[in-house]
Amino acid sequence: MAVRASVSRFPSEAEVQEKGGLPWGISVTPFAAADETGTRPVYGTDGDLLPRCENCWAYFNALCEMEQWAWNCALCGTLNGLSAQMAARYSLPQSCPELSSSFVDLELQDDGSGNEEIRARPVYVAAVDLSASEEFLELVKSALLAALEALGPGSLFGLITFSHKIGLYDVQGPVPVVKHIFIPSDLDGRVPIELEDAMPLLSFLAPVENYKDCIAAALETLRPTTSWERTTAAGQGIDGVLLGGRGFGVAMDALISYLGPEYGNTFALARVFSFLSGPPDYGAGLLDTRRYGEQYASKGEDADRALLPEQTPFYKDLAAVAVQAGVCIDIFAVTNEYTDLASLKFLSIESGGSLFLYSSTDDSTLPQDLYRMLSRPYAFACVLRLRTSPEFRPGRSHGHFFPDPQYENVQHIICCDTYATYAYDFEFENNNGFSRNSDAPPVLQFAFQYTIIVPPEEIVKKGSISLDRPKYSLKRRLRIRTLQYGVARNINELYDSADTEVILSNLVHKVISASLEQGVKEGRLLLHDWLVILTAQYNDAYKIVEFGKPGTTGPLDVAFSHCPQLQPLPRLIFALLRSPLLRLHEEGVHPDYRIYLQCLFRSFTSYN
Repeated sequence: MAVRASVSRFPSEAEVQEKGGLPWGISVTPFAAADETGTRPVYGTDGDLLPRCENCWAYFNALCEMEQWAWNCALCGTLNGLSAQMAARYSLPQSCPELSSSFVDLELQDDGSGNEEIRARPVYVAAVDLSASEEFLELVKSALLAALEALGPGSLFGLITFSHKIGLYDVQGPVPVVKHIFIPSDLDGRVPIELEDAMPLLSFLAPVENYKDCIAAALETLRPTTSWERTTAAGQGIDGVLLGGRGFGVAMDALISYLGPEYGNTFALARVFSFLSGPPDYGAGLLDTRRYGEQYASKGEDADRALLPEQTPFYKDLAAVAVQAGVCIDIFAVTNEYTDLASLKFLSIESGGSLFLYSSTDDSTLPQDLYRMLSRPYAFACVLRLRTSPEFRPGRSHGHFFPDPQYENVQHIICCDTYATYAYDFEFENNNGFSRNSDAPPVLQFAFQYTIIVPPEEIVKKGSISLDRPKYSLKRRLRIRTLQYGVARNINELYDSADTEVILSNLVHKVISASLEQGVKEGRLLLHDWLVILTAQYNDAYKIVEFGKPGTTGPLDVAFSHCPQLQPLPRLIFALLRSPLLRLHEEGVHPDYRIYLQCLFRSFTSYN
């Protein structure tokens, strides 16, 4: 778990923070194998027994003061009692990871739900758009063949296609068998029968190690739907919108229900790779792409502000269903036409997936991207929680997660790799800041619960030389990182502790949020004004120019000569202002490309 703060010495009070002009926040990469200095966590067991504060519910850690029968919480200072069992345990500190390090990774007891052998098998499903060209399907076939090489033994793989109908593939026989379910054209319609009734899930999901060649053979049978197959649907229209044959919304809704726990199937991971060649234009989830062709300038409207918000809550609502079902969805869009990723993005980013955009099949790196993505270690069914000492609190949070609807500062992440990064802004609880109690420095604690699949080990049967099929097991773990920070008593100390990469990351999140809420022009103004104000505050802090005093003249130091930590900022801000992320619609930036960049930049840990 790598944690980096925008300033390693926190501002002492709100006035210092405001006068300093630097964003105050933190970035965390929870599933990183080591911390930001390369130190790995101390591993242990019995995470369920770890004491918790009765007041703030923080976990006991190495920063806590401990007596024989009690301990003081490092975050809120509450005195908590110790049970006889824990007092005896802590009498042998060398055997307790939480006493030797503030960065621990502890194993949790299994809840015992379901068949572990089934639960421990990750599920991958490819959802392929057949309302596409031959070139698109050839690219998708290459990508999926590469994916099969990256998937470990024990993985289950399913193939589903969608157009004006859904196709379910059974590859576990001598020849691939496909069953079709037609998609209704009405905008609130669902498939007439459940996918489980059309094909049992265990017939649909094939073990990769046994059926890799059969899956490859099924991929070779994929063909684009012909124009005459879609004549009936394409000739109809709803509310003036011409219907095509890409029923993506209905297919995803049915697939999420298919993979969810409704039928007693609970998997460690269910991950869907959805391949799109254009906008959904049929059935529920249909997107009206006519808004891209409207002349906003003639109406006096901001085109960027009109095209960045979603036009329907369908896919955001579907993402919430996917989170409840434990299904992670990645979207791979290979198209140069307007697809309205502003509406589609929620299905991927809120379910813990990724969004990829390729303008053409000729120079697409889809196979390489998919292989690289699947080759990384992953954690599943993750919950991330941030707690702080009482003087300050988390503000806005940023990243590809789903906020808990009940608890604050709790994020659910269906799938988290070693690069996934999340960010938090901080704010003071009151005007006192940290100035009143110098003996209690600011402390924060990240708690990250996650599940991993332990690699199989072959078990030799007693009295036989034959081997059982490899066994897989799930391990639920709790990773805790508690950090204590110093306090900057003045602006100079604050500037000297600045981390440029984290500051830029924080600014990117703020600019993206401003662009989505108020338009790209407002995002550009926010970034420009921030740099101007920071420059003025820096010159005032170092007494280069004393503003407000008559007769004070002299050139401004716009290069931050007295503070090496801030010197890269003007160059980075200029590059960000000139990037497609903040260039205007009339400058030729496609709205889908802008949405793709927003999703990409929000998952970065640094930008150098």
